[in-house]
Amino acid sequence: MNTILRKSILGVAGLAFTGGVFAGPVAAHAAETTTHAKPVSVTVQGDKLIPHGVQGAQSRIDLDDEQTKNVKAIIAATKKAGMDERAAVVSIATALQESKLENLGHLGDRNDHDSQGLFQQRPSSGWGTVEQITDPEYSTTAFLKGLKQVDGWQDMPLTKAAQTVQVSAYPDHYAQWEQQAADLVAQHWTK
Repeated sequence: MNTILRKSILGVAGLAFTGGVFAGPVAAHAAETTTHAKPVSVTVQGDKLIPHGVQGAQSRIDLDDEQTKNVKAIIAATKKAGMDERAAVVSIATALQESKLENLGHLGDRNDHDSQGLFQQRPSSGWGTVEQITDPEYSTTAFLKGLKQVDGWQDMPLTKAAQTVQVSAYPDHYAQWEQQAADLVAQHWTK
């Protein structure tokens, strides 16, 4: 193997390792519960829920009752904000990446700064008080307010729209949840 190719492979492996080490508790938790699956299509998705198609390998987790309740809260807040199903897909995919749809409180040393709630929003960054950002309706509304400020969010890939609002250290990770988020919106939007 030539030296340049070997160094490239080792560099990519090092980045992957470093990303795993610094991703924090949410990523560590994700490794325990995440399964990778091929996209599953739902008849109502079409252009409305996944207008760009999914990007890359998709992840999927089984949801418990609390996580399903949070999905429904995100959808309700999206409707209340006057936004459509695509906004709910972006919101749910973001919450899947940030917290696996768990309304996380402060995790002590395992916490990324003071990030909390479904969207891992930070009081110190102006998202609201701890009580506010751990309220699913408030945190979703805050996320959607940020999304509305992104010019053309409806026409960009999910991961770019989510990243513009969240400013994550791992901007491409949102894409892996698009199919499950779309499936959840298809399942719960009209209920």
